[in-house]
Amino acid sequence: MTPIAVLVHGALGKMGRHVLSALCRDPELEPIAAVDLRADQRYLSLPDGSGEIPLSSQLEPVIMSRKPDVLVDFSTAAAVITMARTAAKHRINLVIGTTGLSAAELDEMEQLCREYDIGAIVASNFSLGAVLMIQMAKVAAKFFDHAEVIEMHHEQKADAPSGTAITTAKEMAEARGRAFAYSSPEKESLAGSRGAQYQGVALHSLRMPGLLAHQEVVLGGPGETLRIRHDTISRECYMPGVILAIKEVGKIKGLVRGLDKLLHF
Repeated sequence: MTPIAVLVHGALGKMGRHVLSALCRDPELEPIAAVDLRADQRYLSLPDGSGEIPLSSQLEPVIMSRKPDVLVDFSTAAAVITMARTAAKHRINLVIGTTGLSAAELDEMEQLCREYDIGAIVASNFSLGAVLMIQMAKVAAKFFDHAEVIEMHHEQKADAPSGTAITTAKEMAEARGRAFAYSSPEKESLAGSRGAQYQGVALHSLRMPGLLAHQEVVLGGPGETLRIRHDTISRECYMPGVILAIKEVGKIKGLVRGLDKLLHF
């Protein structure tokens, strides 16, 4: 079987490097090119020492010369929609893990998929454990009136709250069918002390060294609380989900939002 040819966009970032390593370990996949705005050389050595692939700061010339089947994006929210427009017109399937995308950008991506007859998978978190955490929180949401989400990340994370935290709150509210009961203090001594809020779910963001990616969902009822927590120890945890998405996206037409759609709960 011919391996799936993969281009990594944002290849010099931490996630991009992990993706390249994961691609090298899977015989069904082949990393064929890398793109990153910080590229300052023409070639990038593969992590497993098996050779080099073209590296460029310009996406379209690489697409035209290498003709990938799938583009994997872990870049920045500001770069994603331009990337998607370029890749779509060349009919390249997309796997996007960059967070912070607006509803309008996701809607445009959906339109691009229809217009060019391609598949795209956009997920705020590719960790299987994180997807299961959200599923468990959705089940619990039906039985508790109060819920809060505490998400904890390294100090260099670009967005807050995290995409996973927002997704969790949305999925919980949807499963419940109505907003949670949000507790507002009579006096807020410091503005913002209760965090952000979505449908009654309070969202709290921690940013500091020593953390990678962690999230705890806390649900409260009379006389009890339920805590559902996921801890990311290494970015390797995202790779099984990314690899699954790469292998499945070619079978899809249109935009799929969330890795859970591929796990068939």
